[in-house]
Amino acid sequence: MTGAMDYQIAFPNLGLYFEHVGKNFRIGPVTVAYYGVCIAAGMMLGIFLVTLRAKETGQSADDYIDIAVWTMIMGIIGARIYYVLFSWQEYRDDLAGIFRIREGGLAIYGGLLAGAAAIYVLSRRKEIPFGTVLDTCIIGVPAGQIIGRWGNFFNREAFGGYTDNLFAMRLPVSAVRADEITAEMRAHAVTENGIQFIQAHPTFFYEGVWNLLVLLLLFRMRNRTKKKGDLFLIYMAAYGTGRFFIEMLRTDQLLIPGTAVPVSMAVSAAAVVFALARLVRRP
Repeated sequence: MTGAMDYQIAFPNLGLYFEHVGKNFRIGPVTVAYYGVCIAAGMMLGIFLVTLRAKETGQSADDYIDIAVWTMIMGIIGARIYYVLFSWQEYRDDLAGIFRIREGGLAIYGGLLAGAAAIYVLSRRKEIPFGTVLDTCIIGVPAGQIIGRWGNFFNREAFGGYTDNLFAMRLPVSAVRADEITAEMRAHAVTENGIQFIQAHPTFFYEGVWNLLVLLLLFRMRNRTKKKGDLFLIYMAAYGTGRFFIEMLRTDQLLIPGTAVPVSMAVSAAAVVFALARLVRRP
């Protein structure tokens, strides 16, 4: 039976102790995952900022509500497909698990690729320049990521290796996936009242803070770019830089098949190089 301490999440060096952090809550007979709530809240904030940006640039907010909704739907599908493809060993004997999204398992780069493809199709259909739509919609992406990342907090996932820094997060061993616990984390594990705890980098939090900085950068640059698509390229370069280094810390890295190279680090590096090269070479 799961004990009460299994629900604890603590940041001991900050003096923060949360005694009961569940993954779900109930509304009548319906079980709702906090992960899903965070994703939905992030999407709503993203759509709100996109419509504000559309109005600010003299575009139709209704067009962008339509674009944003379809882009986010395709983005979630793409994010899940990307994650499953690079975690196939986890799902090949449990195909039903592919559809249990509320348990976690969305990869942002898969979402960005699918979302960009959706934007391309919708921009042509609505006869709006592709670069204009990218620049308008990208404002909502880091905002959605900031809130969406807190779904990882409730799911006890997307954390890094052992640390005792100021933001170190303490989790019960029984509440996390065994294959995400490193030997160093086990070596520093502590036991209280029969419950074993590990301590880790809260990389989901680091990424949330980085996304906040990226969002502030986009707001600052939104009226200073000269070419359509530049704001999107700035996002690629800025987000990719932070994600590259944060990914180094994570213990749940998706690897390129047959290698020890994390997919997100490779994609981040490619995105940064591509974005900077395009920005520098533009007249």
